[in-house]
Amino acid sequence: MNYNQYTSRLLERAVNEFAKLPGIGRKTALRLVLHLLKQPDEDVEIFSHSLTSLKKEIFHCAKCHNISDQEVCSICSNNKRDASLICVVENIRNVMAIEATQQFNGLYHVLGGVISPMDGIGPADLTMDSLVGRVSSEEVKEVILALSATMEGDTTNLFIYRKLGDFDINISTLARGVAIGDELEYTDEITLGRSILHRTPFRSSLNNS
Repeated sequence: MNYNQYTSRLLERAVNEFAKLPGIGRKTALRLVLHLLKQPDEDVEIFSHSLTSLKKEIFHCAKCHNISDQEVCSICSNNKRDASLICVVENIRNVMAIEATQQFNGLYHVLGGVISPMDGIGPADLTMDSLVGRVSSEEVKEVILALSATMEGDTTNLFIYRKLGDFDINISTLARGVAIGDELEYTDEITLGRSILHRTPFRSSLNNS
């Protein structure tokens, strides 16, 4: 005989939705749902509204593709940032990781991923054209390739390097304080900060490979 552990379909539905989140198993999902049930109605409504607003009202910056509350993010619209320096990253989490080092004062460009044929992700699936457009239309002096030190990251770096080869700009990459195979967002702030400060010309990394 099959028994349903849930005495409420509403409870089960809420647990199912929480369990869809990455890293959240059903036991954790149940614990979170039961915690919410104990909270005042006002707090639960605020929690729910924050998620709904996040999905409906958030922007992706028209320039760098970072998340933003406006059409252009607070980093791109900050006149104190060095607009001649663009740091190319894979995702929004990488922007947060680099900002936490407090060692970078330029702008960003979020690709939205890396080239990965195994996952069906090619250059056309990323914001490559937008990056080329920025380099061609803005007064960019240097592009820093700050992708994770993985095979996919290195492949994407090489593609961008060739794509920007006709422009009179410096193209650099992170110093190898970031170990090969490391994901950028999990690198500690000191190592990541030093890797930005001591970045090297990308051409040198080609000669060493």
